[in-house]
Amino acid sequence: MTTKTSVQPPNLPSAATNDRLRVWDPLVRTFHWALAAAFTMAFLVEDELLGVHIWVGYLALALIAFRVVWGVIGTRYARFSDFVRGPRQVLAYLKDELAFRAPRYVGHNPAGGAMILALLLSVAITGWTGWALTGGGEDWEEIHEFFAYLSLGLVIVHVAGVLFASLLHRENLIGGMITGFKRRAD
Repeated sequence: MTTKTSVQPPNLPSAATNDRLRVWDPLVRTFHWALAAAFTMAFLVEDELLGVHIWVGYLALALIAFRVVWGVIGTRYARFSDFVRGPRQVLAYLKDELAFRAPRYVGHNPAGGAMILALLLSVAITGWTGWALTGGGEDWEEIHEFFAYLSLGLVIVHVAGVLFASLLHRENLIGGMITGFKRRAD
């Protein structure tokens, strides 16, 4: 006599599994990777393909506008109220992280929340100043380039922080931003 059992494929947990929790909704994940792609493309093509540079800049601005709205009305872990903390909490978290004793967060930790705000602001200013340049405002060029390079620096710090936190908490945070799932609280 054989019995049928339901087997769930590995790496595809459902929202009902005991050890995994859906944290990042599809809109957050799509936004994240689309903004990363738009910024990368705009940075790489620069003036060589100015039309592409301008259009992916517009795309980045549209994505940021969407994320700001979704940060207010979105799902629990997408809302700014879930992860935006004051400077004292961010600095205390960073201090604990450097001492390898930072607590794990299911959503964004305080440093991650601060980085989200910094990246949104820096990329938005890059886009706005680029937009001003398309109208003939040559005075904006140095500001545009400054914020483009500042954004690149923030991206590098962001990736380093994600890798560090992944190692510290023994959790694949990049995988979580792809699948939407993280392990439940410890």
